[in-house]
Amino acid sequence: MRLASFRYANRERIGLLTNDKEINFIDGFNSMRDLIRSGEDAGRFLSRSVVSVDDVDWLPPVPHPGKICCVAMNNSASNERKISAPDHPAYFLKPPSCLIGHRHPIKIRSYYGSVHPEPELAVVIGKLSKDLEAIDALDHVFGYTVFNDITGNGMRAEDMFHYWALYADSNTEGKLERREQHLSYAARYKGSDTFGSMGPVLVTTDEVANPDDLDVFCTLNSERIAEDSTRYYNYKVAEVISFISQFQTLEAGDVISCGTAFRPSKNRKSIHHTNFQNTQGLVEVTISGIGTLVNSIEIEDKPIGNWRLP
Repeated sequence: MRLASFRYANRERIGLLTNDKEINFIDGFNSMRDLIRSGEDAGRFLSRSVVSVDDVDWLPPVPHPGKICCVAMNNSASNERKISAPDHPAYFLKPPSCLIGHRHPIKIRSYYGSVHPEPELAVVIGKLSKDLEAIDALDHVFGYTVFNDITGNGMRAEDMFHYWALYADSNTEGKLERREQHLSYAARYKGSDTFGSMGPVLVTTDEVANPDDLDVFCTLNSERIAEDSTRYYNYKVAEVISFISQFQTLEAGDVISCGTAFRPSKNRKSIHHTNFQNTQGLVEVTISGIGTLVNSIEIEDKPIGNWRLP
């Protein structure tokens, strides 16, 4: 099934795409999250109401997930750039407030600095999940969608600390040792408003035979800037889900974005050549068997507010 969340006639609804042009309403649930939690077959709750896809305001497939986990540097194309790295998936959280749906604008404020797209496969969890074994992890997935993990490199650089971290000395009780570290926190450069584009649809697992073998493409104004595949993930989708579940309980409707597809296109253009501050238009992310997520880029030319007290 290809499910969608949308706004129609000033009301948030969920529905089933019966073809590329129409959505059949699903009744009996307040949200996609409620449907997922219920464990019910959405097909049993189809109404007689059908609407054109051109007449809806697309929402993220899960508009208000409990959390969004995003895996960093999970593409083998990034391995040669790693000076050092953990031997497990590293992930961060994006706030649900950053989400926007298909056809909504990605709003870039002029004081953000450089901003670029990151096309990714996202998993939507189907039931309460804790301490999963990797072999069982995909049984806890409800479906898959397309995610664009918008990233503000300019803000990442501004929030960089180069400092001495303090650790307890393992050899001398009561003594501290200093270790030189570089650190940047992701709250601004990954979690600003509109920095999480998701959709247009949520495709249930019965339609995705192998999440580790999906082609991923990204274009900006019809010029391809990434040609990739989930085959190149360092950690498989099941491994990512299992690892995260060892630390944080996953709940129905939670989203896990599995890693950026950023291998350059054949013309050698890449997402890292892209800066939304000076290249506006339409950014599109396509994943085979799931769909194409389209968003415009909108620059808000305004100064940062007076956040310091006088």
